[in-house]
Amino acid sequence: MSGEFTLDAQTRTDLGKGASRRLRRLDNKVLGIIYGGGKKKPAPIMVAENEIVKLANNEAFFTSLITLNLDGKAEQVVVKDVQRHPAKETFMHVDFMRVSAKTKITMHVPLHFINEESCPGVKLQGGKANHALNDIEVSCLPKDLPEFIEVDLGALNAGENIHLSDLKLPKGVESVALSHGEDHDLLVCAVNVPRGAAGDDEAEAEGDAEAKAEGGEE
Repeated sequence: MSGEFTLDAQTRTDLGKGASRRLRRLDNKVLGIIYGGGKKKPAPIMVAENEIVKLANNEAFFTSLITLNLDGKAEQVVVKDVQRHPAKETFMHVDFMRVSAKTKITMHVPLHFINEESCPGVKLQGGKANHALNDIEVSCLPKDLPEFIEVDLGALNAGENIHLSDLKLPKGVESVALSHGEDHDLLVCAVNVPRGAAGDDEAEAEGDAEAKAEGGEE
Protein backbone atom coordinates (compact mmCIF):
# COMPACT_ATOMS: atom_id res chain seq x y z
CA MET A 1 0.00 0.00 0.00
CA SER A 2 1.38 3.38 -1.01
CA GLY A 3 2.12 6.14 1.42
CA GLU A 4 0.55 9.58 1.34
CA PHE A 5 2.06 12.91 0.34
CA THR A 6 0.79 16.43 0.93
CA LEU A 7 1.07 19.30 -1.55
CA ASP A 8 -0.32 22.84 -1.45
CA ALA A 9 -1.81 24.28 -4.62
CA GLN A 10 -3.67 27.40 -5.76
CA THR A 11 -6.33 27.81 -8.41
CA ARG A 12 -4.87 29.57 -11.44
CA THR A 13 -7.06 32.35 -12.79
CA ASP A 14 -4.42 34.19 -14.83
CA LEU A 15 -4.41 32.09 -18.02
CA GLY A 16 -2.68 32.42 -21.37
CA LYS A 17 0.87 31.85 -22.64
CA GLY A 18 2.22 35.13 -21.30
CA ALA A 19 0.86 34.47 -17.83
CA SER A 20 2.17 30.91 -17.89
CA ARG A 21 5.70 32.07 -18.75
CA ARG A 22 5.62 34.66 -16.00
CA LEU A 23 4.42 32.18 -13.39
CA ARG A 24 7.15 29.72 -14.33
CA ARG A 25 10.05 32.14 -14.64
CA LEU A 26 9.31 34.85 -12.09
CA ASP A 27 7.14 33.11 -9.51
CA ASN A 28 8.81 29.68 -9.72
CA LYS A 29 5.49 27.91 -10.18
CA VAL A 30 4.72 24.61 -11.87
CA LEU A 31 1.42 24.69 -13.72
CA GLY A 32 -1.05 21.86 -13.68
CA ILE A 33 -4.63 20.70 -13.85
CA ILE A 34 -6.84 18.68 -11.56
CA TYR A 35 -9.66 16.66 -13.11
CA GLY A 36 -12.00 13.75 -12.48
CA GLY A 37 -14.28 13.33 -9.50
CA GLY A 38 -17.62 12.82 -11.22
CA LYS A 39 -19.38 16.12 -11.85
CA LYS A 40 -16.49 18.27 -10.69
CA LYS A 41 -14.99 20.42 -13.42
CA PRO A 42 -11.31 20.37 -14.38
CA ALA A 43 -9.44 23.19 -12.71
CA PRO A 44 -6.14 24.84 -13.72
CA ILE A 45 -3.79 25.02 -10.74
CA MET A 46 -0.25 25.99 -9.80
CA VAL A 47 2.16 24.62 -7.20
CA ALA A 48 5.49 25.81 -5.87
CA GLU A 49 8.34 24.36 -7.93
CA ASN A 50 10.59 23.66 -4.96
CA GLU A 51 7.80 21.73 -3.20
CA ILE A 52 7.01 19.42 -6.09
CA VAL A 53 10.70 18.86 -6.84
CA LYS A 54 11.27 17.82 -3.24
CA LEU A 55 8.38 15.35 -3.33
CA ALA A 56 9.32 14.04 -6.78
CA ASN A 57 12.73 12.96 -5.47
CA ASN A 58 10.83 10.07 -3.91
CA GLU A 59 9.77 7.57 -6.61
CA ALA A 60 6.68 6.71 -4.58
CA PHE A 61 5.26 10.18 -5.19
CA PHE A 62 4.17 9.13 -8.68
CA THR A 63 2.28 6.04 -7.48
CA SER A 64 0.83 7.26 -4.19
CA LEU A 65 -2.24 8.99 -2.88
CA ILE A 66 -1.59 12.71 -2.57
CA THR A 67 -3.49 15.12 -0.35
CA LEU A 68 -3.72 18.21 -2.52
CA ASN A 69 -4.63 21.26 -0.47
CA LEU A 70 -6.27 23.38 -3.17
CA ASP A 71 -6.97 26.86 -1.82
CA GLY A 72 -7.10 25.32 1.64
CA LYS A 73 -9.53 22.53 0.72
CA ALA A 74 -8.08 19.00 0.75
CA GLU A 75 -8.66 16.63 -2.16
CA GLN A 76 -7.30 13.12 -2.71
CA VAL A 77 -5.46 12.85 -6.02
CA VAL A 78 -2.84 10.86 -7.92
CA VAL A 79 -0.34 12.03 -10.54
CA LYS A 80 -1.50 10.99 -14.01
CA ASP A 81 0.96 12.81 -16.27
CA VAL A 82 4.09 14.95 -16.05
CA GLN A 83 5.64 17.18 -18.69
CA ARG A 84 9.27 18.21 -18.30
CA HIS A 85 11.42 20.72 -20.14
CA PRO A 86 13.18 18.81 -22.96
CA ALA A 87 16.61 20.22 -22.13
CA LYS A 88 16.54 21.22 -18.47
CA GLU A 89 14.36 18.34 -17.19
CA THR A 90 12.50 20.85 -15.00
CA PHE A 91 8.78 20.41 -14.37
CA MET A 92 6.54 22.22 -16.86
CA HIS A 93 3.09 20.76 -16.21
CA VAL A 94 1.52 18.15 -13.94
CA ASP A 95 -1.87 16.47 -14.31
CA PHE A 96 -3.61 15.35 -11.11
CA MET A 97 -6.67 13.09 -11.04
CA ARG A 98 -9.18 13.13 -8.23
CA VAL A 99 -9.84 9.71 -6.71
CA SER A 100 -12.65 8.14 -4.74
CA ALA A 101 -12.03 5.54 -2.05
CA LYS A 102 -14.71 3.29 -3.60
CA THR A 103 -13.69 3.58 -7.26
CA LYS A 104 -10.87 1.61 -8.86
CA ILE A 105 -8.14 3.50 -10.68
CA THR A 106 -5.59 2.44 -13.28
CA MET A 107 -1.96 3.45 -12.79
CA HIS A 108 1.46 2.56 -14.13
CA VAL A 109 3.55 1.11 -11.29
CA PRO A 110 7.35 0.65 -11.54
CA LEU A 111 8.97 -2.78 -11.37
CA HIS A 112 11.85 -3.40 -8.97
CA PHE A 113 14.06 -6.30 -10.05
CA ILE A 114 15.78 -8.19 -7.23
CA ASN A 115 18.36 -11.01 -7.03
CA GLU A 116 19.48 -10.32 -10.59
CA GLU A 117 23.21 -10.72 -10.03
CA SER A 118 22.82 -13.82 -7.84
CA CYS A 119 20.42 -15.81 -10.02
CA PRO A 120 21.95 -19.04 -11.49
CA GLY A 121 21.51 -17.86 -15.08
CA VAL A 122 23.70 -14.79 -14.49
CA LYS A 123 26.08 -15.83 -11.71
CA LEU A 124 26.83 -19.41 -12.77
CA GLN A 125 25.85 -19.68 -16.42
CA GLY A 126 27.10 -16.38 -17.81
CA GLY A 127 23.70 -15.17 -18.96
CA LYS A 128 22.46 -11.60 -19.00
CA ALA A 129 19.15 -10.36 -17.60
CA ASN A 130 17.20 -8.17 -20.00
CA HIS A 131 14.22 -6.17 -18.75
CA ALA A 132 11.40 -6.10 -21.30
CA LEU A 133 9.22 -3.89 -19.06
CA ASN A 134 10.09 -1.23 -16.49
CA ASP A 135 6.53 -0.74 -15.25
CA ILE A 136 3.10 -2.31 -15.62
CA GLU A 137 -0.42 -0.90 -15.63
CA VAL A 138 -2.54 -2.05 -12.70
CA SER A 139 -6.12 -1.60 -11.57
CA CYS A 140 -7.06 -1.32 -7.89
CA LEU A 141 -8.75 0.77 -5.25
CA PRO A 142 -6.70 3.81 -4.20
CA LYS A 143 -5.97 2.27 -0.78
CA ASP A 144 -4.39 -0.78 -2.42
CA LEU A 145 -2.14 1.12 -4.84
CA PRO A 146 1.43 -0.26 -4.50
CA GLU A 147 4.50 1.98 -4.71
CA PHE A 148 6.24 -0.68 -6.81
CA ILE A 149 6.08 -4.39 -7.67
CA GLU A 150 9.01 -6.72 -7.02
CA VAL A 151 10.26 -9.08 -9.71
CA ASP A 152 12.37 -11.83 -8.13
CA LEU A 153 14.92 -13.29 -10.55
CA GLY A 154 16.50 -15.49 -7.88
CA ALA A 155 15.56 -18.87 -9.40
CA LEU A 156 16.04 -18.03 -13.08
CA ASN A 157 18.43 -20.07 -15.24
CA ALA A 158 19.85 -18.98 -18.58
CA GLY A 159 17.17 -19.24 -21.25
CA GLU A 160 14.31 -18.79 -18.78
CA ASN A 161 11.98 -15.81 -18.41
CA ILE A 162 9.26 -14.16 -16.37
CA HIS A 163 5.87 -13.08 -17.73
CA LEU A 164 3.11 -10.94 -16.23
CA SER A 165 1.30 -14.04 -14.98
CA ASP A 166 4.39 -14.97 -12.93
CA LEU A 167 4.33 -11.76 -10.88
CA LYS A 168 3.03 -11.79 -7.31
CA LEU A 169 0.70 -8.82 -7.17
CA PRO A 170 -0.54 -7.46 -3.84
CA LYS A 171 -4.05 -8.34 -2.73
CA GLY A 172 -6.67 -6.30 -4.58
CA VAL A 173 -4.29 -5.38 -7.42
CA GLU A 174 -4.87 -6.68 -10.97
CA SER A 175 -2.83 -6.46 -14.16
CA VAL A 176 -4.72 -4.47 -16.80
CA ALA A 177 -3.03 -6.37 -19.63
CA LEU A 178 -3.93 -9.79 -18.22
CA SER A 179 -7.54 -8.72 -17.82
CA HIS A 180 -7.71 -8.73 -21.63
CA GLY A 181 -6.80 -12.42 -21.86
CA GLU A 182 -3.90 -14.87 -21.84
CA ASP A 183 -2.59 -13.58 -25.17
CA HIS A 184 -1.65 -10.37 -23.31
CA ASP A 185 0.70 -12.20 -20.93
CA LEU A 186 3.62 -9.91 -21.72
CA LEU A 187 7.27 -10.77 -21.22
CA VAL A 188 8.69 -8.97 -18.19
CA CYS A 189 12.29 -10.19 -18.04
CA ALA A 190 14.48 -12.88 -19.60
CA VAL A 191 17.91 -14.26 -18.82
CA ASN A 192 19.46 -14.64 -22.24
CA VAL A 193 21.87 -17.44 -23.04
CA PRO A 194 25.37 -16.06 -23.75
CA ARG A 195 25.99 -15.60 -27.44
CA GLY A 196 27.90 -18.55 -28.85
CA ALA A 197 27.12 -20.81 -25.92
CA ALA A 198 24.86 -23.09 -27.92
CA GLY A 199 27.34 -23.23 -30.77
CA ASP A 200 30.17 -24.07 -28.37
CA ASP A 201 28.15 -26.97 -26.95
CA GLU A 202 27.48 -28.31 -30.42
CA ALA A 203 31.14 -28.02 -31.37
CA GLU A 204 32.14 -29.84 -28.19
CA ALA A 205 29.65 -32.64 -28.93
CA GLU A 206 30.92 -32.96 -32.49
CA GLY A 207 34.50 -33.10 -31.19
CA ASP A 208 33.63 -35.91 -28.77
CA ALA A 209 31.94 -37.86 -31.57
CA GLU A 210 34.96 -37.50 -33.83
CA ALA A 211 37.29 -38.60 -31.01
CA LYS A 212 35.22 -41.70 -30.42
CA ALA A 213 35.15 -42.50 -34.12
CA GLU A 214 38.89 -42.19 -34.38
CA GLY A 215 39.36 -44.39 -31.34
CA GLY A 216 37.13 -47.02 -32.86
CA GLU A 217 39.13 -47.07 -36.09
CA GLU A 218 42.29 -47.82 -34.15
